[in-house]
Amino acid sequence: MGYPRSLLVSPGAPGTFHCVSRCVRRAFLCGRDPLSGRCFDHRKDWIEARLHELAGVFSISVLAYAVMSNHVHVALRVEPEHAASWSDEEVAERWVRLFPARVDGVIDREACRRKAWVLTGNAERISLLRQRLADLSWFMRCLSEPLARLANGEDRCTGRFWEGRFRCQALLDDEAVLACMAYVDLNPVRAGVADDLPGSAYTSIKQRLGKSHDRGESPLREVAGPAAIGFLPISEQDYIRLVDWAGRQLAPGKRGVIDECAPPVLPARLDPNAWLAKVSGIESRFCRAIGSARALLDKAQEIGQRWLMVRRVARLPM
Repeated sequence: MGYPRSLLVSPGAPGTFHCVSRCVRRAFLCGRDPLSGRCFDHRKDWIEARLHELAGVFSISVLAYAVMSNHVHVALRVEPEHAASWSDEEVAERWVRLFPARVDGVIDREACRRKAWVLTGNAERISLLRQRLADLSWFMRCLSEPLARLANGEDRCTGRFWEGRFRCQALLDDEAVLACMAYVDLNPVRAGVADDLPGSAYTSIKQRLGKSHDRGESPLREVAGPAAIGFLPISEQDYIRLVDWAGRQLAPGKRGVIDECAPPVLPARLDPNAWLAKVSGIESRFCRAIGSARALLDKAQEIGQRWLMVRRVARLPM
């Protein structure tokens, strides 16, 4: 039985979520198709660029992402308080950046200016747009639809590019957020398409590695979007070390593991075995929400249910 997305993602409330969008039939529509031999890696550039573009418009921070050959992972932090602080003019300008006015298929700057001016004079419309600019579903919609149109135009075809709506999991506590970010950043390694973190193209960890010399031991922050500095009690360098260590521990001796071993660097009060179990079971062990047993029970009570389903293997180490 399905559940309304609004039960999990409360409109107008802050929260952190793991979202996954898969290509139709899980075909390799963003990578090298093993059947035809065609390579669509350039579409990964589209997705990565679009993520950063949307993070500059919405009141939503991108904490982690991984663009794979047939699916995309993102960890997003919804922050409605940022949208609440914008002026009406800023809301209108941001919306017009998302949906610009076009003349003969080309963006018309003067028409965009007039569109923003008209929107600013409509208080009811501005209120609605302010809500949409802090809405997880609108963020994912604005990520998926333009990319589907671009890909279909390139292939000269019509129809679906993505498999229906995106899958969403609520991240209920700091451990869940940290585990999910590591899981997302380790996707290329786990899939066997990268040997280590520097080789993990189209991921947030690759971006963090490129900026690590600037940030040093500064608090962990978002990779794009509104400032979310210090959203977890760990520095940028320690997060990179932690993800690297997790990649060496999850499946030693098997495909999808970083070679060699390294000592763990863990935040205070973080149990290594329980946390690694969370990392490895983000999708396989948890369903609609990820967190401690207490956090899951509190979330279930909040949405009027007796419990949130967690597969048996995940119940003990929470």
